[in-house]
Amino acid sequence: MKKTLLAALLLGAAAAPAMANMQLAQKYSCTACHTVDKKLVGPAYKDVAKKYAGDKGAEAKLIAKVKNGGSGVWGPVPMTPHPNIPDADLKALVKWVLSQK
Repeated sequence: MKKTLLAALLLGAAAAPAMANMQLAQKYSCTACHTVDKKLVGPAYKDVAKKYAGDKGAEAKLIAKVKNGGSGVWGPVPMTPHPNIPDADLKALVKWVLSQK
Protein backbone atom coordinates (compact mmCIF):
# COMPACT_ATOMS: atom_id res chain seq x y z
CA MET A 1 0.00 0.00 0.00
CA LYS A 2 2.73 2.48 0.98
CA LYS A 3 4.75 1.64 -2.16
CA THR A 4 1.71 2.20 -4.36
CA LEU A 5 1.00 5.56 -2.74
CA LEU A 6 4.63 6.61 -3.04
CA ALA A 7 4.73 5.58 -6.72
CA ALA A 8 1.55 7.55 -7.42
CA LEU A 9 2.96 10.63 -5.72
CA LEU A 10 6.22 10.37 -7.62
CA LEU A 11 4.45 9.92 -10.95
CA GLY A 12 2.25 12.90 -10.21
CA ALA A 13 5.28 15.01 -9.34
CA ALA A 14 7.01 13.97 -12.56
CA ALA A 15 3.99 14.97 -14.63
CA ALA A 16 3.60 18.33 -12.89
CA PRO A 17 6.43 20.16 -14.72
CA ALA A 18 5.13 18.99 -18.09
CA MET A 19 1.63 20.21 -17.26
CA ALA A 20 3.02 23.49 -15.97
CA ASN A 21 4.80 24.09 -19.27
CA MET A 22 1.70 23.24 -21.30
CA GLN A 23 -0.07 25.80 -19.16
CA LEU A 24 2.65 28.33 -20.01
CA ALA A 25 2.17 27.54 -23.70
CA GLN A 26 -1.54 28.23 -23.30
CA LYS A 27 -0.93 31.35 -21.20
CA TYR A 28 1.27 32.91 -23.90
CA SER A 29 -1.02 31.76 -26.77
CA CYS A 30 1.62 29.42 -28.25
CA THR A 31 -1.17 26.91 -28.75
CA ALA A 32 -2.85 29.23 -31.26
CA CYS A 33 -0.17 28.15 -33.77
CA HIS A 34 1.40 24.98 -32.28
CA THR A 35 0.27 21.64 -30.88
CA VAL A 36 2.30 18.89 -29.28
CA ASP A 37 1.99 16.34 -32.07
CA LYS A 38 0.44 17.90 -35.18
CA LYS A 39 1.37 20.78 -37.47
CA LEU A 40 -1.08 23.63 -37.10
CA VAL A 41 0.12 27.03 -38.35
CA GLY A 42 3.60 26.27 -37.08
CA PRO A 43 5.34 22.96 -36.50
CA ALA A 44 4.37 20.49 -33.80
CA TYR A 45 6.48 20.65 -30.67
CA LYS A 46 7.54 17.04 -31.27
CA ASP A 47 8.81 17.96 -34.74
CA VAL A 48 10.81 20.86 -33.30
CA ALA A 49 12.34 18.55 -30.68
CA LYS A 50 13.23 16.01 -33.37
CA LYS A 51 14.79 18.62 -35.66
CA TYR A 52 16.99 20.02 -32.89
CA ALA A 53 17.85 16.72 -31.15
CA GLY A 54 21.58 16.61 -30.52
CA ASP A 55 22.07 20.33 -31.28
CA LYS A 56 23.86 21.74 -28.24
CA GLY A 57 22.91 25.29 -29.22
CA ALA A 58 19.23 24.52 -29.79
CA GLU A 59 17.97 26.04 -26.55
CA ALA A 60 19.62 29.41 -27.22
CA LYS A 61 18.54 29.37 -30.89
CA LEU A 62 14.92 28.67 -30.00
CA ILE A 63 14.81 31.21 -27.19
CA ALA A 64 16.01 33.84 -29.67
CA LYS A 65 13.51 32.63 -32.30
CA VAL A 66 10.56 32.87 -29.93
CA LYS A 67 11.65 36.24 -28.53
CA ASN A 68 12.57 37.88 -31.87
CA GLY A 69 10.47 35.95 -34.37
CA GLY A 70 11.73 34.73 -37.72
CA SER A 71 10.90 32.77 -40.85
CA GLY A 72 12.20 30.30 -43.36
CA VAL A 73 13.04 27.36 -41.10
CA TRP A 74 9.60 25.70 -41.29
CA GLY A 75 8.25 27.32 -44.43
CA PRO A 76 6.98 30.73 -45.48
CA VAL A 77 4.74 31.50 -42.47
CA PRO A 78 6.72 33.73 -40.09
CA MET A 79 7.00 33.17 -36.37
CA THR A 80 5.80 36.36 -34.73
CA PRO A 81 8.07 37.85 -32.06
CA HIS A 82 7.13 37.42 -28.41
CA PRO A 83 9.38 39.89 -26.56
CA ASN A 84 7.06 40.15 -23.55
CA ILE A 85 7.45 36.56 -22.35
CA PRO A 86 9.63 36.67 -19.22
CA ASP A 87 13.01 35.01 -19.72
CA ALA A 88 12.38 32.35 -17.06
CA ASP A 89 9.08 31.34 -18.69
CA LEU A 90 10.65 31.42 -22.14
CA LYS A 91 13.47 29.13 -21.03
CA ALA A 92 11.00 26.74 -19.38
CA LEU A 93 8.87 26.64 -22.54
CA VAL A 94 11.84 25.96 -24.83
CA LYS A 95 13.21 23.24 -22.53
CA TRP A 96 9.77 21.64 -22.49
CA VAL A 97 9.43 21.79 -26.28
CA LEU A 98 12.88 20.23 -26.71
CA SER A 99 11.93 17.44 -24.29
CA GLN A 100 8.99 16.24 -26.41
CA LYS A 101 9.36 12.73 -27.84
